[in-house]
Amino acid sequence: MMHPLWIVVILLFAVRLAAQPTMFPPVRGTREMVGAANNFEVEAGFRLLMQGGNAVDAGVAATLAAAVTEQARFGLGGEMPLIIHMANRKPVVISAVGTAPAKATVDYYRNRSPEPWETTRDMPPIPAQGLRAAILPGVFDGLVLALRKYGTKSFAEVVAPAIEYAEGFPIGEEFVSFLSRNQSLLNLWPTSTAFFLPEGRIPQRAEIYRLPALAKTLRELAAVERKTRGSREKKLLAVRDFFYKGDLARRLAEFSESHGGLISREDLARFQAEEEEPVCGTYRGYQICKPGFWTQGPVLIQALNILEGYDLKAMGHNSAQYLHTVVEAVKLAFADRDRYYGDPKFSKIPSEKLLSKDYAAERRRLVDPDQASMDHRPGNFEPPLPPPTASSSAPVAPDTTCVNVVDRWGNVFSATPSGAWLPSVIAGNTGIPFTTRLQSFVLTEGHANQLAPGKRPRVTLSPTLVLKDGRPYLAMSTPGGDNQDQAMLQALLNLLDFGMGPQEAVEAPRFQTEHFYSSFANHEFVPGKVSLEGRIPKAVVDALAKKGHRVQVSGDWSNGSAPTVIKIEKGVLDGGADPRRARFIFGR
Repeated sequence: MMHPLWIVVILLFAVRLAAQPTMFPPVRGTREMVGAANNFEVEAGFRLLMQGGNAVDAGVAATLAAAVTEQARFGLGGEMPLIIHMANRKPVVISAVGTAPAKATVDYYRNRSPEPWETTRDMPPIPAQGLRAAILPGVFDGLVLALRKYGTKSFAEVVAPAIEYAEGFPIGEEFVSFLSRNQSLLNLWPTSTAFFLPEGRIPQRAEIYRLPALAKTLRELAAVERKTRGSREKKLLAVRDFFYKGDLARRLAEFSESHGGLISREDLARFQAEEEEPVCGTYRGYQICKPGFWTQGPVLIQALNILEGYDLKAMGHNSAQYLHTVVEAVKLAFADRDRYYGDPKFSKIPSEKLLSKDYAAERRRLVDPDQASMDHRPGNFEPPLPPPTASSSAPVAPDTTCVNVVDRWGNVFSATPSGAWLPSVIAGNTGIPFTTRLQSFVLTEGHANQLAPGKRPRVTLSPTLVLKDGRPYLAMSTPGGDNQDQAMLQALLNLLDFGMGPQEAVEAPRFQTEHFYSSFANHEFVPGKVSLEGRIPKAVVDALAKKGHRVQVSGDWSNGSAPTVIKIEKGVLDGGADPRRARFIFGR
């Protein structure tokens, strides 16, 4: 008979194994929660919540703080899709993605000359950097629209944390690293050098970093609100008009046009962020809501529709058969993205077919359980079109941040702010960087995402809202470019199929395939390539290689995305923040 002490030891060991401690401790609360990229952004959002603001007030404040403290990956001239769910109402999407300027035509880019950093041999169809890569700044209008329709605070209140940080904050390692990496490009634009390197050198980590030009512009915007008489809405519209029609618009346009850019004052005056219904699907009884086909968001629904026909849990988490099945489903969904997604205002998108369960069943039959496909296989229910023209080399897009907020009333804000990342061109003395998202268009004749004036590029940005019985259950978003919906798919399966908590779900080892046409610059296609994190067992890696996947094993925590997740269940907020890019989350 086993000694009682050994029984206790074995039980304790079993409990320890079952607990599966995470690298970051889970964050839980019952009232409110903010997840973002750094402590400044989370603090900004939480400050508004403590002042009585709701999730939208907090989300706008956190996003404005990100436009100051996280300019390696996002600036105020950038873009953003946003999902808002107000308690006891239907979710809405705000499209805060800028459009192509009137002068941005296919002929213009087919006949362009190389930029100073390019050669004719590796020149992408549209530049990856510089003023000729700029769509209109969209994020600011989207933030004001969200604040005006769903927030409660003034612009001055939500921008106060951002102004405070612009006047000085201890700069982080990532920001410093991006400045160092991009210094040669920044030096091509004197306004950028003056803005980012005011002392003519790269700052040291934790050094107090000041952005006085941006602080001045943010204070000017707040001053417009104070000077405007009338209702809260009238004041907020005046702030918006100062950016897009007033003196700030004049300075942005004059800088662009005098330095070879395409953005005009008329372009800015015409632009307007818009509200629309989300695109939603179902998975095992949950409702999955995403922004529309002007993003890659619906690709997550397509992949889930395919995977719903499998018993993934029986395969075993991150087993070879499980990973093979999920990778192959992702490849099929992304092939449809590459061929059929684009701005629905300009292109007829076969959305009903793409999102239908019957179509998913057809696609599921293409998954060979024993062999990885090397083909690009979009559905053929539309007249065939050539894929984007691909080049063999492309810069890595710095990409994106994420903000997720749930407040004490059950309101939800989930956003993926992006664009105007380093190396960015600063518009004169405004402190505002131009975005470079024009590179996400293609020049392919007849393609849904073909460049056209006034059109939104099909972006990778893709916040996610999951509903259970009609109520918010999960809010999640992530940086990561083309990898965003791959990472969120895996985190979502970890949560819904394998019963993990949010922190476990975001930390679990992941794959990343590149079997699609990239959304950036050269639009390269790398058939069969799948990167696996080093924590995935070698036996699984070998089995995937045997199935024909072109496997690359990378670092243990090397996946290019980093979600934050807030789960809402039985009165408890359960948060997860991915340590891969040191996401932050806090709640109470």
